[in-house]
Amino acid sequence: ITQKKVRRRSCSIRGNRKKEKMIGEAQMMHAHRVPPRQHELGIESDQEVPIHHTQRPIVTGTSVLGLKYKDGIMMAADTLASYGSLAMFKEVTRIAPAGTNTLVGGSGEMSDFHHILRLLEELGRENLNADDGFEHPPAEIYRYLRTVMYNRRSKLNPLWNQLVVGGHKDGESFLGVVDLRGTAYTDDVVATGYGAHLAMPVMRNKWRPGLEEGEARNLLEDCLRVLFYRDCRALDTIILSKATDQGTLVSPPYKLTTDWSSASFVVPKADDDGDGGW
Repeated sequence: ITQKKVRRRSCSIRGNRKKEKMIGEAQMMHAHRVPPRQHELGIESDQEVPIHHTQRPIVTGTSVLGLKYKDGIMMAADTLASYGSLAMFKEVTRIAPAGTNTLVGGSGEMSDFHHILRLLEELGRENLNADDGFEHPPAEIYRYLRTVMYNRRSKLNPLWNQLVVGGHKDGESFLGVVDLRGTAYTDDVVATGYGAHLAMPVMRNKWRPGLEEGEARNLLEDCLRVLFYRDCRALDTIILSKATDQGTLVSPPYKLTTDWSSASFVVPKADDDGDGGW
């Protein structure tokens, strides 16, 4: 009888220990699942956690430039994507075709820009699935992106981009800009980022209707060269793209020729022999 009692007691102890272990593991899992901050707020369920949106961009690209010329439209941008103030990714293409007649260039958060490109790919697949030969012209792509950006802005979760949309179809050139608030406009010359401040005066001064392709290319290169000198988020490796009656073309990256012998780069600043820094 004594041995039976001991055996039952030991089984009961083992059962209690096993039960305590299972309860402890469940409590640990719950503690990992619900962050400590939620306990401080008195929140016990994941469904009650407030939704957080992106507050600021992280990996960003700077200016995109665009202009109309005799045969269509031409766009240009550098290939740098900065991680904060660090020039981290130096081979990023920020201009992409959207169909056979449209180009889209993006400044701002690169992950959001890639999301926009995926939306445009889905739009293109829908057209292919319909198999009716229809393709959205540049003006419709522009209006679609304006709606997308305004919709996300209205949800207080904007896509942190400024977009340049350009294309050429049926003998007509189109060029426009859409920003993260859904604000949109069209013009003969456009720029985003620092280019809106530093490149636009140069482009407006030198642009004219019926510009030749070589002249358009030289003008964009001059503007990107100014941005490389003055914008600390710019790079001297650039890409050019164009949309004409023959379709779209995006060039491989290439280096700009630069000249640092300008007096503003050579002459000492602040009447000192140093570099003008504090």
